[in-house]
Amino acid sequence: MTITAGIDIGTGAVKTVLFRVEGDKTEWLAKRNDRIRQRDPFKLAEEAYNGLLEEAGLKASDVDYVATTGEGESLAFHTGHFYSMTTHARGAVYLNPEARAVLDIGALHGRAIRNDERGKVETYKMTSQCASGSGQFLENIARYLGIAQDEIGSLSTQADNPEVVSSICAVLAETDVINMVSRGISAPNNLKGIHISMAGRLAKLLKSVGAREGVVLCTGGLALDEGLLKTLNESIQEQKMAVEAYNHPDSPYAGAIGAALWGAFR
Repeated sequence: MTITAGIDIGTGAVKTVLFRVEGDKTEWLAKRNDRIRQRDPFKLAEEAYNGLLEEAGLKASDVDYVATTGEGESLAFHTGHFYSMTTHARGAVYLNPEARAVLDIGALHGRAIRNDERGKVETYKMTSQCASGSGQFLENIARYLGIAQDEIGSLSTQADNPEVVSSICAVLAETDVINMVSRGISAPNNLKGIHISMAGRLAKLLKSVGAREGVVLCTGGLALDEGLLKTLNESIQEQKMAVEAYNHPDSPYAGAIGAALWGAFR
């Protein structure tokens, strides 16, 4: 029996999980998702890890492997570190065994990954440096529109006449949104327009890694945005790709899950 921890330190949040692995049997013991905001991510990761140990009734000495991913390589108490495309692919297959591609939509970047049935990465590609396809960009827009971030997805699905914003640059996209608000464009139509722009870029990413059929699992902070998921599948259909994008209630934990499972394997 092996007990492993996975800690995914991202730009916007720290995700921490605990697993017990025995042969082919895997038991998820505990999980935690903490927004970083203005806190030290490494102190936050340590607090989260200690909290999970207490929740699971374990001591640090009971854990055989502490695996980090994302920005967690400098975490003082980690055993080993795994690249995030590797952990997201493995975590995606754990959450949905049919997943043959992953769309990791995080706070700063989007990334498409093609993987096999074991979660081994075959190829991947990231968005450019521009943040107009990211969670941070959407968070800024929500703040400007005066809505909560968890309202974005449901409001987007209510759009009846969306206007597409710039897909090239976050600054230009924000300018587009400001102009649309001044013209009286509703929040749902604004948000749907943003989702259309983001979804187009993400669908092209999937095509670029050869994900042309089967199941795509969305992971990362924006995976649970139902408006974005709906628009992504619309864009996939427009580009005549034989894939369908899904999410999972635990999609934000995919990187931490993959780290823990690869840690158990190692």
